[in-house]
Amino acid sequence: MSLDPPSFRPRFPWWGGDLQTVANLLAPPSCDLAPHTSERLPVALNDGTGDTLVCTLDRPQTQRSGTPLVILIHGLTGSQESHYIYSMARTMLERGRRVLRVNLRGAGLSRPSCRGQYYAGRSQDFRALLTRLPAELTGEGMVAAGYSLGAAMLLKYLGEEGSACPLSAAASVSAPIDLSVTCRNMMRPRNTLYHRHILGQMKVEATATGAEVTTAERAAILGSRSVWDYDEEFIAPRHGFAGAEDYYERCKPLRFMGGIRVPTLVIAALDDPWIPGALYSGYDWRSNPSLTPLLPRHGGHVGFHGVGSRQPWSDAAVARFFDL
Repeated sequence: MSLDPPSFRPRFPWWGGDLQTVANLLAPPSCDLAPHTSERLPVALNDGTGDTLVCTLDRPQTQRSGTPLVILIHGLTGSQESHYIYSMARTMLERGRRVLRVNLRGAGLSRPSCRGQYYAGRSQDFRALLTRLPAELTGEGMVAAGYSLGAAMLLKYLGEEGSACPLSAAASVSAPIDLSVTCRNMMRPRNTLYHRHILGQMKVEATATGAEVTTAERAAILGSRSVWDYDEEFIAPRHGFAGAEDYYERCKPLRFMGGIRVPTLVIAALDDPWIPGALYSGYDWRSNPSLTPLLPRHGGHVGFHGVGSRQPWSDAAVARFFDL
C-alpha cells in the first residue's frame, strides 16, 4: 500500500521526545468541534455484567456519502475528551466523516455505567461494541484508530479476528506492543514524573463512582506503588491472570500482529519516552504485508507536533491512510 506522507519534523518549541509528549498539557489545543454536532450513544455490552459503554457520535456538518464510520479509542487514563481524540475527530469531521469517540469500560462517561475496568487485553469489549452498533452507522463500513493502550487493544483484536475482521482499515498510534518491556521502561528513574502521574490517575479512575471493587481490591489499588503493582494486585487477579507478567505476556500485541489481515497503519516515534523504539525498529515488518509502519525518529508519545501545521502529523497520516 502506497502512503508516502511528508517526513515528520518537530515544531518549535517541541524539540525532543519529552516535550512532544507533554505539549498538549503545556499548550492545550481547542476541543471545540463546532459547527459539527455530537450526541451520546450508549452501547450495552450484554456480557452479564450490566456494563454499558457511553460513547459520543460526532456528525459532520456536511457528510460525504460512501465513507465508513471512524471509531477512535483512547489510551490509559484517557477518554473521549483526550486532546488527541478531539484532534483526530476534527480531522475526520472536516473530511465529511462520522466519528464515534469511545469511552472504554470504566473510563470517562462510561465510568458511572460500568462496574468493571478496561485493560490492554480487553479486546472482547471492542468486539462487542462493533456487533452492537446501529446498522445506520455501520452500513458504509468501519475503520478504527487507537492510541497508546487503546492501540494495543486494537492490535490484539485485529490479530484475533484475522480475515474475519469487520473493519476495512485500522491505525495504531504509539501502542505499547510489549507490555512488560514498556512497564519496566516506565518505572525507570528518568520517567518518575510520568509514572507517578499516570499511577495516580489510574487509582482515581478505578475507584471512582460506579466502580465495583471489594474492600481488598480497593486497598490493593490505593496501595499500589507502581503500575506493575496495580496490574499484579488488581488487574491480573480480577481478570484471571496468574500475575502481572502473565497478563503482559498473554496480551501483548506482538503476539497477535502476525495475524492481522486488514490494512493497518502502525505509527510510533523512536524517541517515545514511554515505549522503547527498539521494539518497533526490531520488528520484522516484511513478515506481514497488512502492516504499514511509519516510524519517525522524533514525535514522543502520541505527540507528533510538526512544522507547517497545528494539526498533529499523525492525524494527517491516519487520514491519508483511511482515504487510500
